[in-house]
Amino acid sequence: MHVKSGKVVLTDAPVDNHGKGEAFSPTDLLAASLGSCMLTLIGIAGNNHGFTIDGTEVTILKIMAENPRRVSAIEVTLDFPSIKYSESHRRIIEYAALTCPVALSLHPDINQKVTFTFKESI
Repeated sequence: MHVKSGKVVLTDAPVDNHGKGEAFSPTDLLAASLGSCMLTLIGIAGNNHGFTIDGTEVTILKIMAENPRRVSAIEVTLDFPSIKYSESHRRIIEYAALTCPVALSLHPDINQKVTFTFKESI
């Protein structure tokens, strides 16, 4: 239980690993933590530098390896809304994402592929 909020996170092992697959697995939470951390840091950077990321969506793909069973790669796609971001803002966004604490905490054997998609407004 989270001390301050009282929220509880339920987990379950996936069906292929002796679970029922009825909730996020611990490795799902690991992958989700990476995307969440990136988005949080980008939001903070936006507040500090005068741009918004409202409407941004994150898609995460977790890739598992066997022997030993572990997360081998996490693919994060950040889809930004139809806002014209300056080149400076794009560099700030990319830096914030790639240097978030979770990204820097993951073992180097976990391949982190991050894709930034900017939809230009017309």
